[in-house]
Amino acid sequence: MPFDYNKLDDWLKNSKKNTLIMGVVNVTPDSFSDGGLHFKKNDALDHAKRLITEGADIIDIGGESTRPGSNRVSIQEEIDRTIPVIKSLKNFDPKCLISIDTYKFEVAEQAVLAGAKIINDISGLSFDSNMVSLVAENKLPIIIMHMKGTPKNMQNETHYDDLLAEINYFFKKQIEFAKSKGVKDKQIILDPGIGFGKSFEDNFKIIKNLNLIKSHGYPVLIGTSRKAFIGNCLNNAPIGDRLFGTAATVSIGINNGAKIIRVHDVYQMKQVATVTEKLIGLK
Repeated sequence: MPFDYNKLDDWLKNSKKNTLIMGVVNVTPDSFSDGGLHFKKNDALDHAKRLITEGADIIDIGGESTRPGSNRVSIQEEIDRTIPVIKSLKNFDPKCLISIDTYKFEVAEQAVLAGAKIINDISGLSFDSNMVSLVAENKLPIIIMHMKGTPKNMQNETHYDDLLAEINYFFKKQIEFAKSKGVKDKQIILDPGIGFGKSFEDNFKIIKNLNLIKSHGYPVLIGTSRKAFIGNCLNNAPIGDRLFGTAATVSIGINNGAKIIRVHDVYQMKQVATVTEKLIGLK
């Protein structure tokens, strides 16, 4: 069934429709997987076009690396990296559904003006007090992600007394906060933050127990693509050798309730999603 870009909320709530594929476009020199490959505007635009042809339903554009240990970039630098790509992509395909991967209000605001329709906030609305107003006033879907600490220090302390309970408490708190500011239930998407302030074993535990995240009643997004916990499980496989490991996490993630998968390898993961859906009765 073709994806209707005007009915995102209905699509996400309908469990009988296909998994949504979010393709990653990092307009950065230092992202963990593809830093520098799409740093120039034309390279980023060509990559986004290719992901669309491969089956991406959403293009997630980010201008600041959030890999472990990464440094912040200025608001203006992030705007200069992302906004020209968003504008060019919308000119190429006005129907293209674009997500802006940022936790900064000013960047998100400019992205929305340029045509972005989803905000992907790794801080879950906790870093910038103005972000929630932008989401509410523009009636935008918001991806609320869980992270412990900041990208700079998040892997320094990954201990939890109760991992899943603490993630769910964070979601409960941030959902209540968002709704108190006028955000509607239909706008909310939850992301447990695979690799963001989690040990390698924590990441596997989250994927196994996505039903607990799903129990909040909102669509769940997971981003496992090429991440270090997969490499660790595969005898320290380098990033380029994590495709099949990623496929396993995507398949099990969909089986356990994920509605959106954020991936680098759209063509291959679209196939994984299609076969998984067939196996579990979504097709």
